[in-house]
Amino acid sequence: MSSKPSLQVSSEQQTDQQLSANSLSAEQITILGAGAIGQLIYHQLTNSRQQPHVRLSFIDRKIQSETIPLEFTGLDGQNVTSNARVIGREDYAKDLASTELLIVCVKAYQVKSALNTVLPYLPSNTHILLLHNGMGPHLEVLPYLAGRGLSLGTTSQGALRLGKYHVKQTGAGLTQLGPFIGPLLDDKLRERLLSSISQSTWYPDILPLLWQKLAINVAINPLTAIHNCPNGELAKPQYQNTINDAVSELVKVATADGLTLDKTLLIERVYQVIELTAQNFSSMHQDVYHQRKTEIDAINGFVLQRANAHHIPAPVNQALTQQITQLEAKYTP
Repeated sequence: MSSKPSLQVSSEQQTDQQLSANSLSAEQITILGAGAIGQLIYHQLTNSRQQPHVRLSFIDRKIQSETIPLEFTGLDGQNVTSNARVIGREDYAKDLASTELLIVCVKAYQVKSALNTVLPYLPSNTHILLLHNGMGPHLEVLPYLAGRGLSLGTTSQGALRLGKYHVKQTGAGLTQLGPFIGPLLDDKLRERLLSSISQSTWYPDILPLLWQKLAINVAINPLTAIHNCPNGELAKPQYQNTINDAVSELVKVATADGLTLDKTLLIERVYQVIELTAQNFSSMHQDVYHQRKTEIDAINGFVLQRANAHHIPAPVNQALTQQITQLEAKYTP
């Protein structure tokens, strides 16, 4: 059902001679996580103007590797189909050996386990980019990096899975990326990301931006899930105190972690997002609605974790975390 000719991934369609000729200049980027955001990033990298010089693959938990058709519906409604190589476990040792950049797009609670599964097969100089909701995994994976560079990112691009391998982009949005620890990402790879992902920016100091995004999430995500409502409902006065207190606690915790955040600006930003996304349902609302595990531990739970580390009370974030945990406990088996 494609309205355009299928675009084929170069690593799958080139002849052996062409592949050999390009092997020295082609960069190998591997994506861990073929969810909505993982597939969106894949299509953006595939369809950039520099596409012939990049080799892209997904990593899968299945035993055998395969080539699958990925369908992508853009903001303009046009469909593009790409043939993507999915690396199975039997080929980890061979096919991951040249990975220069690993983009991790799994859920926050899956990051540590998923990354540890593939780390033994990655070169010592592979750079890792975590691109997920919430915070926390960047600290959990530190002991396992063995000197590899780690970058972090967040994106407000909207993507919806219409099928297992069909993603529709539902919103533009900003993508913010930056280094966290270890060797920096290669300049060519960094420029490829920025030139391929619309409205993306590289920030030398990424942590303040992640905390700012977290402030929006701690307010909107749990409340919309608890009250089963779209984002716009939170503009009503009855939610004002909870939003204010949850963000206030986050600001205190961030200060103890060495980051200075402006509470007034953060509250303003929360309400801007509520207004701009009034008809949308948050990711946590959707997780609870579909009875899926939420990312509460990487959102309000992360604030609570850091608060406990600094002996700072955070009763509102604790209450929100407990309410979401209780909702998860009531899921139908």
